[in-house]
Amino acid sequence: MKRYLLLLLLLMTAVTACGSDEPAVLTLMTHDSFAISEDAIANFEAEHNVTIELLPSGDTGAALNQAILAKDAPLADVFFGVDNTFMGRALNADIFEAYQSPLLAEIPDALEADPTYRLLPVDYGDVCLNYDKAWFAENGLPLPGSLSDLTDPAYEGLLVVQNPATSSPGLAFLLATIAEFGEDGYLDFWAELRANDVLVTNGWEEAYYGSFTVASDGERPLVVSYASSPPAEFIYADPPVDEAPSASIVAPGMCFRQVEFVGILAGTENRDLAEQLVDYILSQPFQEDMPLNMFVYPANETAELPAEFVEWTQVAAETAVIDPQTIDANRETWIEAWTEVVLR
Repeated sequence: MKRYLLLLLLLMTAVTACGSDEPAVLTLMTHDSFAISEDAIANFEAEHNVTIELLPSGDTGAALNQAILAKDAPLADVFFGVDNTFMGRALNADIFEAYQSPLLAEIPDALEADPTYRLLPVDYGDVCLNYDKAWFAENGLPLPGSLSDLTDPAYEGLLVVQNPATSSPGLAFLLATIAEFGEDGYLDFWAELRANDVLVTNGWEEAYYGSFTVASDGERPLVVSYASSPPAEFIYADPPVDEAPSASIVAPGMCFRQVEFVGILAGTENRDLAEQLVDYILSQPFQEDMPLNMFVYPANETAELPAEFVEWTQVAAETAVIDPQTIDANRETWIEAWTEVVLR
């Protein structure tokens, strides 16, 4: 009898031990615009017996600054959201560990901006001029075919942009103008734009929902926004519409391509799981979940786009290009010079 009770006790102990096998915790640090479906997270958690804790940390610049300040005591295992306008700062700070994911084979080389494999491309989106299709049709005004056209008196008072010191699309548009006119010419362009009554707001929402004629009672039919804004207008239209009311101008040099990256933070104690999470983020299921949550294009070429993206998005064939290290070396100088010319 005693022997039977002892065996029963050992069996119960084993069962209890198995039942207490708590999942590991993996922290994913992101910017505040990160969004993904609950199923996408839950599927990874179930497959790897892990709990994902999301750590939203402000906009891209603020989140990266926090990660750099916490370099000696990392706040997370993986960081999502460094883009090519902040890549130079991130790499110079040396806060990421190299990882050459096998999923890179499914991603175009053109998006792989870091040859050290510390930051791997996840998604991209083009910052362009969006326009109100009905307004331009009703007023019989041709669309601007170049950045220079925006200084023409015909477009006086029609454009709203964002402050590059406080807005990611605002910075991207500033970079497009620097790529187009060079460091010796971009300020002259902006001076002419100011004389043509350009409106500058602090952020995207204020510009888009406060001044853009498609999305507000404002009077500006041209806005700096994303090439993915037209499908969003179509999807969320209330009442429903037959076509997107806005579109993007994607003439050569008029858009700046933002690429977002993911990286494993140096010092993680969960390196294997961190690699698996990076692989999952680059994989087809996760990549196909992103467009209708964050309105970005998947980096993985095997991912299928939603029908709304295919129908209502224009993709720029020739985007403005400035390498990340040059951006990092000059960002603050360029913004300060822009501020002097445009706002003061």
